[in-house]
Amino acid sequence: MNHRLIPDALRPIADKVEASQRISEADALALYRSNDLNAIGILASEVRRRLNGEYASYIHNRYINYSNICILSCQFCAFAAKKRDAHAFEHAIEEIVTSVRDALRLGVTEVHMVGGLHPSLKKEWYLELLRELRALDPDLHIKAFTAIEIRHLANRIFRLPLRETCEVLRDAGLGSITGGGAEIFDAGVRDKICRGKETAEEWLETHRVWHKMGGRSTCTMLYGHIETLEQRVDHLRQLRQLQDETHGFIGFVPFAFEPQTTVLAHIKQATAFEQLRNLAVSRIYLDNIEHLTAYWVSMGLPLAQVSLAYGVDDLHGTIIEEKIFHMAGAMTPQQQTIAALEHAIREAGRIPRQRDSYYRTVRSREAAEPELAYACGV
Repeated sequence: MNHRLIPDALRPIADKVEASQRISEADALALYRSNDLNAIGILASEVRRRLNGEYASYIHNRYINYSNICILSCQFCAFAAKKRDAHAFEHAIEEIVTSVRDALRLGVTEVHMVGGLHPSLKKEWYLELLRELRALDPDLHIKAFTAIEIRHLANRIFRLPLRETCEVLRDAGLGSITGGGAEIFDAGVRDKICRGKETAEEWLETHRVWHKMGGRSTCTMLYGHIETLEQRVDHLRQLRQLQDETHGFIGFVPFAFEPQTTVLAHIKQATAFEQLRNLAVSRIYLDNIEHLTAYWVSMGLPLAQVSLAYGVDDLHGTIIEEKIFHMAGAMTPQQQTIAALEHAIREAGRIPRQRDSYYRTVRSREAAEPELAYACGV
């Protein structure tokens, strides 16, 4: 670490990072308040290098939004709809299976599937969907459902205890649950942007139950709306605390709020500076979550590429047909090719590797590109 590039105000934090010591909430807040983005990036890169070396990963995956019909009306969401709304949709199981079958021919290893809290789909519909997807290919990883979807299924559809619901879903083919729905944990913020959604405690408890069953999941944070920096830090604190308890989170995926078509459209969109700083602070603080993902759907691939110098070690995936952020106004592409992701990683001086849903290497380009490995000093 080049200490000459670290300002005096951040030296105590840099000393902790260099000694592999945990930073405090006050340290995280100081980083959020600092405008020395280069210094914060240096610290984040130190943590990233320690955890993941010079590799940067991506996954070849297919997104499925099975329906946007939802009983909630979250203020920040442009995705959800009531049944009679013009933009409402609900895909049949056969249609979903066909889409995934086609994606398997392209080599995807994961289907990532979320939807709204549908009021009338039955228990057997969800189980049949999972079983038919599993039957396509036993090696296909099914990553599906947010914590609020799981709780909706448990309380309203399956009418089973939370753990038993998770067990039934797992036995039908569910491989891991998604990190969506975390938003910001602060109760006051949630009351203003997603009233009626699960509480922070309920989100954390759902992941705790899944982890204690031996399952893994990702975790998220939606930032850049009405939250304060202190509330961001508290959100990170609760994630780190649960990870200390369960060790079940495999990656953290923060994303900036898309305001264009929601009732919060008056909010100014997070700047590139703020997005990079948020990623870097997250990397430094979440010392027990191994991977940090830049969600290019929200950021755009060029900024996600830059984020590889700010603690990021993963560019998410090829995705294929993302809807939630695009219905909120995102202007990024709906998918990326493997070639585009690997090119972005190489240009940033890192070694591309295709990963699976648990961030294990499926294919590394290191052997094919010894000159890159040499340039990165690995």
